[in-house]
Amino acid sequence: MVFVVSAMIYGVATAVRMVLLLNAPMLVEWLQSQREFSTPLTSWKRVTEGVALMKADVSPYTGDLLHESPLILRFLSYFLRVWPGLLNALFIATDLLIALLLDQMTMRYFGKFILQHQKKNCKEYNPNSASLLLTASNLRWKRLYVLVCYLFNPYVIGTCLSKSTAVFNNLALVMAFYFTLKGSRFGACLSVAAASHISLYPVVLIVPASMHIAREEVGGNSFKSAAYMMSVAKSMILFVAFTVFLLWICFMLEGSSLFIYSTYGFIFNVPDLAPNVGIFWYFFTEMFDHFRLFFICVFQIHAFIYTIPLSIRLRDHTIFLMYILLAITSIFKSYPSYGDAALYLALLPLWSHVLQYTRNLFIAACMLVVCTVMAPVLWYLWIYSGSANANFYFAITLAYTTAQVFLVTDVLFGYLRREFHLKHGIKPTTKDGKLAKILLN
Repeated sequence: MVFVVSAMIYGVATAVRMVLLLNAPMLVEWLQSQREFSTPLTSWKRVTEGVALMKADVSPYTGDLLHESPLILRFLSYFLRVWPGLLNALFIATDLLIALLLDQMTMRYFGKFILQHQKKNCKEYNPNSASLLLTASNLRWKRLYVLVCYLFNPYVIGTCLSKSTAVFNNLALVMAFYFTLKGSRFGACLSVAAASHISLYPVVLIVPASMHIAREEVGGNSFKSAAYMMSVAKSMILFVAFTVFLLWICFMLEGSSLFIYSTYGFIFNVPDLAPNVGIFWYFFTEMFDHFRLFFICVFQIHAFIYTIPLSIRLRDHTIFLMYILLAITSIFKSYPSYGDAALYLALLPLWSHVLQYTRNLFIAACMLVVCTVMAPVLWYLWIYSGSANANFYFAITLAYTTAQVFLVTDVLFGYLRREFHLKHGIKPTTKDGKLAKILLN
């Protein structure tokens, strides 16, 4: 039954994408011009211009046009030269491959990690919290929820139709999750290195990935354990080696290091302040030049600084830690798009069992819907109609960022609240037998 439903989901999702790509050229062109889907790092129009410069024997990284990884650019250039008629099929196939990996990841996460973790720690759980435990029967529904949330997510469909190169970054990220759950150090480190090579910010995922692999190898997660720390060090070293190897390949392809400033330098310095769904552009448009470097450092550190405290607090829950770090970097990166949010929103059903403890989920969902609808409207009023100004569009992008922060913090709270109830019971009591009051500090 589950197989039949899954096949139907894949079939309908493929048909929807094919129909829209072939029969709605105006919609495709409009999505490619929308700032919510195409950023300077992921714009398909910039990729085609970069390919044209390569054909003319001009380096696409000499100016301020292209900020895509040389590996992605060479791959797409080769694809356009050899199979130009299959370009739509490439993006659809990438979406389907991501969905397939998400399905396999869900089965492995619940079948091997969650259920075994529960069985191993059942003695520590309170007998009154038995209703909170997950069973194998929950697996098949979560698989379908994840598939539906990804394949029919408007953010995912829009990213596919706009041919945003964010789909390749999402593929590398999903592979990082999959190989981490599989316990493959080689695959996990290579996938995280590939994702970091494309968009830089996923570099933080190597921390939970190496912690999870070390835990699977050693059988514990003590930072004082020499074997545990040795395993973490091996993963870190392998990640660095893959990163250097990818950079070396790019250097050999380009014959120079210009691409480093055009990709990673562009991400760090944020020179292009064209509006997007992030918070960088408006702030630095209003910023005095002599304060710019300081606040650039503050904003960039902000996207990475949560890694240390969260890794300490969630060291027993490395996959959830990986998910939270993915969401944080997707929100606070310098050039975000709907394609970045699409992936972690699709993974949300993996933790649907904690949603009963969330407090702002409905508010966050309504904010995301309203922001998605209003963003192109306010952009039109500002740019084309002239009846609004930059504050209107910035207000909606700020609300969009706030909604994501509400969502991520709410899921984190719900996860920790469920863990508390597993150990202390659904209705914990004090020493004198009275019902305890739980306070969040």
